[in-house]
Amino acid sequence: MVQSERINFSGAQGHLLAARLGRPESDIRAFALFAHCFTCTQNIYAASRIAKVLTEHGIAVLRFDFIGLGASEGDFANTNFSSNIGDLVAAADHMRAALEPPARIIGHSLGGAAILATARQIAEAKAVATLCAPADAAHVAHSIAGQLERIMADGQAEVQLAGRPFTIKRQFIEDIRTAALEGHVRQLGKALMVMYAPLDTTVGVENAARIFDWAKHPKSFVSLDDADHLISRREDAEYVGHVIAAWAARYV
Repeated sequence: MVQSERINFSGAQGHLLAARLGRPESDIRAFALFAHCFTCTQNIYAASRIAKVLTEHGIAVLRFDFIGLGASEGDFANTNFSSNIGDLVAAADHMRAALEPPARIIGHSLGGAAILATARQIAEAKAVATLCAPADAAHVAHSIAGQLERIMADGQAEVQLAGRPFTIKRQFIEDIRTAALEGHVRQLGKALMVMYAPLDTTVGVENAARIFDWAKHPKSFVSLDDADHLISRREDAEYVGHVIAAWAARYV
């Protein structure tokens, strides 16, 4: 059985961020921090299912909503890739003060890119896992390409993402365009596992290849076969959880 607790902590910009901590009933072997995908929430199926499997392996998992998403305070329109990094650091700081620092950090899609950019700021993290992550934060602009010219010209525009409206501002585009991941990955200094889906139509497999090429050993490359970008099938999400738990045990 898994014990789940709702908690809040202050993000980098002072907003109260909503989080959930999943604890195993038995002794806790390690703590992990999970970053969800772009415009998703902590409750997206992949995040909740992977976290559940990890807790079954004795790993306590903290996942939270980035600013303006889910139950967190703030306006999503005022966020960007840099603010995501700041909130991940704030989450690790909260864990360090109130629980234990995360020994494992995991990120899905743009959350995976943010984890790569944050990892060196979380000294206690020994194992880093990315799931369908882009090698360039600016990759996310492809999902709003139809409104990109308007955003840059007018300063902002409303876009539809997964059937929901979001306001995207020029500062968001400018921020992701200047976010370079290569240096972060080359200097990671931690074990890295790059998980990818060969049939992913949102973030192509070439992104995983670039991340893996930049990284130094120890590094691992794991295929999710016919999983989709959101890892929405139960069997795929559970596979991810089991593999991360077994792999990271070598380093934590």
